[in-house]
Amino acid sequence: MKETVSELLQSALAALQSEGTLPADQTFTPQVGNTKDKSHGDYASNIALVASRAAGCPPRQLAEALVERLPASGAVEKVEIAGPGFLNFFMSTASAFGIVDTILEQKEQFGCNTSGQGQKVQVEFVSANPTGPLHVGHGRGAAIGDSLCRLLEANGYDVTREFYYNDAGAQINNLALSVQSRVKGLTPEDESWPADGYRGDYIVDVANAYLAGETVVADDREVTAKADPEDREAIREFAVAYLRREQDLDLKAFGVEFDVYFLESSLYEDGKVEATVERLKANGYTYEQDGAMWLKTTGFGDDKDRVMRKKDGGYTYFLPDVAYHLDKWQRGFTTVINEQGADHHSTVTRVRAGLQALEAGIPEGWPDYVLHQMVMVTRSGQEVKISKRAGSYVTVRDLIDEVGRDATRFFLAARRVDSQLTFDIDLARSRTNENPVYYIQYAHARICSVLRKLKEEGVERGRHEAAGDLSLLSLDEEKDLANQLAKYPELVANAAAQREPHHIAHYLRELAGQFHTYYNAHKVLVEDTAIRDARVTLYLGIRQVLENGLQLLGVSAPEEM
Repeated sequence: MKETVSELLQSALAALQSEGTLPADQTFTPQVGNTKDKSHGDYASNIALVASRAAGCPPRQLAEALVERLPASGAVEKVEIAGPGFLNFFMSTASAFGIVDTILEQKEQFGCNTSGQGQKVQVEFVSANPTGPLHVGHGRGAAIGDSLCRLLEANGYDVTREFYYNDAGAQINNLALSVQSRVKGLTPEDESWPADGYRGDYIVDVANAYLAGETVVADDREVTAKADPEDREAIREFAVAYLRREQDLDLKAFGVEFDVYFLESSLYEDGKVEATVERLKANGYTYEQDGAMWLKTTGFGDDKDRVMRKKDGGYTYFLPDVAYHLDKWQRGFTTVINEQGADHHSTVTRVRAGLQALEAGIPEGWPDYVLHQMVMVTRSGQEVKISKRAGSYVTVRDLIDEVGRDATRFFLAARRVDSQLTFDIDLARSRTNENPVYYIQYAHARICSVLRKLKEEGVERGRHEAAGDLSLLSLDEEKDLANQLAKYPELVANAAAQREPHHIAHYLRELAGQFHTYYNAHKVLVEDTAIRDARVTLYLGIRQVLENGLQLLGVSAPEEM
C-alpha cells in the first residue's frame, strides 16, 4: 500500500510539473512513511514541505494542489493536510486487506525481493580459534551472522557463508602443550602445567582420544592420532582437527552451516602471507625500526604505524588478516561482511589500511564490519560464568542444552548488535508471555489450533486458501493487523540494508502481540460462516508471515505447544 501512495503522489507531482507549478527539470521523489498515531491516517508524506521552495509557494498551498491532482483510487479513503503541509493518507478497508491475498499467493516468498540481483556477498562469522568449545559470544555471532545471511538471500543476494580458522600462532601452541600435558597425566594443579594452558574438561577428552588412537574427520581432512606422548606436532594436528569437529557439531546443533572453511595455516603454506609482505614492501609502505618491520598505516587513517613483523621474525596477527582479505577480493567478493565481536574493533582500521597499501584496486572502507557486544548469562538474577566442559566460560552447547535451540538463537539475535546482551536463562525457559520467542511461536501454534478445530467441525482449509471475503472485516484491530502485515516486505529490505536482524525479532513480537489481543477479544469460529471464513483467511496470512519471519532468524514455527 505504501507503493500505491507513492505512485499516486508521483502522478500528482508530474501533473504539477506539466502545469509549470513545479520545475520540469527537477526530480521529486516522495517519501512515504507509516504514521505513529492512527488518528493521523495510515501513511504520511512530507513531499509538500520538501518541494515547496521549488514551487515558490508555502508548503500547505502546495499540499492542497497535490491533493487536488491525486488520481482517483479505491485504495484511499481520504487524504488530510496536517500542520505546515504534511499529507496524511487514510487507506480504505478493502485496500488494507489486499495484502492478505498477496501473502497467501506468494507463501514463503512473501517479503522476498530481487534487489540484490544475484550479487555475490561473502559473510564471515563465528571464526573461532580451534582451541576449545564455542562460547556464548561465538553463539551471538552465529545467530546474527546466519540471520544476516538469510536476510541477504531474501533480498536476492548470492551469499557465501565462511568460517576462518586461526589454526596458527601462540594459542595453537598452548593448545598442543595443554593436550600433551594431559596425555602425560598432568593436571592444571601441577607446577609444571603450562602457564597459559587450557584447563577445561574438553582437554581431557582430546587427550584420551589421542591416546586411544582415534580418527577424526574435520571438513577437509582426516587425522588419526599417533598416541605418542612425545610427538607434540602430531598432538597439535590431532587436537586442532578434534576441536574443529566439535565446533562444527556445536554449530550444526545450532542450525548453522558454512559453505567455506578457510584455514589461516593455508595462507602460510600457499605463500600468500609472504607475497603480501613483498607487495607491501614493493609499494613503499614498510620500514625497519628496532629490529621489527612496520607498516605505514598512518597514511590510511590509523593513529599510529603498526608492527607487521616482530623482532623474532613472527608476524603480528593483522598481517595474515590482510593476506586473507586480499584472497577474498581475488575470489570475486566485491561485498564482504565480517560479523565479529566488538573486541575486533581495533583491527578494522589496520586491516583496511593494509588492504589500501596493497594498491590492488580495493575500495576504501572495504570490507564491511558488523561488531557485536558481549553477552552476560544469568540465572536467578546471578551471572553464570563457568562451564565445567570449557573451564572458564559458558558455551553455546550449555545454552542449547538449557533452553533449546530456538530460544538460544532468538535471544542472541533479538537485540541490536552494538548493545550488550543479558541472556536470562530463566526467562528463556519460561512458557509465559514475557518470553518473546514463546509468545511469537504460541501465536503461530494458536492459529494452527484454530484450523484443527475447524477441521473437526468438517471444514478444512488449505494453508494458503483465501476462502473468505475480507471486505467483511470491519474492526479496527483487523485493519491494524493487515497494516502490520503490509510492513513486512519493507522491513526485510531495511533489515538487510542496515545489517540489523534484530528488527525482524521486534516486528514479530509486535505482530504476535496484536494477534493475541485480537484473538482474546474476538472469536474466529463464529456462527456467521462468512465472518468466520474472512477471519480464518486473515489468520492464514498472519501465520505465513510469522513463519517467514521466524525462518529468517533460524527459529521454528511449531504447530502445537
